[in-house]
Amino acid sequence: MDKQPAHQIDSQSLDALPRSAGVYIFRGDGTLPLYIGKSVDIRSRVLSHLRTPDEARMIAQTRRIDFIETAGEIGALLLEAQMIKTHSPLFNIRLRRLRNMNSIRLTQTETGAKPEIVSSKDTEIGQVEGLYGLFSSQRSAQERLRELAIEHELCNALLGLEKLSKRGCFGLQIKTCRGACVGQEERQVHDQRLFSALLDMKVHAWPYKGAIDLIEHTDGWTQKHRVHNWRHLGSWCSKAQSHLDSAQTSFDLDTYKILVKPIMLGTVTVEEV
Repeated sequence: MDKQPAHQIDSQSLDALPRSAGVYIFRGDGTLPLYIGKSVDIRSRVLSHLRTPDEARMIAQTRRIDFIETAGEIGALLLEAQMIKTHSPLFNIRLRRLRNMNSIRLTQTETGAKPEIVSSKDTEIGQVEGLYGLFSSQRSAQERLRELAIEHELCNALLGLEKLSKRGCFGLQIKTCRGACVGQEERQVHDQRLFSALLDMKVHAWPYKGAIDLIEHTDGWTQKHRVHNWRHLGSWCSKAQSHLDSAQTSFDLDTYKILVKPIMLGTVTVEEV
């Protein structure tokens, strides 16, 4: 007697899965998707889900799997992020929409550099220079500053994390601050260490005058992804001769993470619009 499959997924939808890049959608009995994922090999990735014990609950609710092919990995990443934010699938915990972002900005004062936490509500994040780190809240930005203070022996008071007393900051008393708050270290030396600590978290300003198209090719067809100020405006597909609009009207952390490395390193084909 043949062994029955451990799932109730339509076999035709499984057989149709391609060995190409794109997005796949797990669907159940309802109208909303259960899970949305992406891969450069859709078929291989979906089959790995079926073999993962931790995903048994999702697989048990799945009735069919749809897919949308893309011409490359960037297209798959952009489409996955957009679809998750639009449909909020039950089993996706990543790539949820963040309404507001925060970043650290260094302001030069008469006494030295002063970090301040700015919000995307009043600062064009991704369009201006001098921003460091992307955080979901002011509190998480402050926590990162506290971590940097410990790692680089910076002064919490000069970072705006505590009030400065005549005895200096608390870190000076427990020997985690080198004493810039009481003149034991030159402020310029302290601030240079702060700048170096923040440098790895630099938020790059948009490097082009206007919009660009990122171009991906595969098997005789092409996709162009239009981007401006790190916002994904939409994608055009030569196979379907169609254009997919994106609802992005503001800076999005996930889109920035997808685009910043290939654009800044020049590893993707770009055409200025």
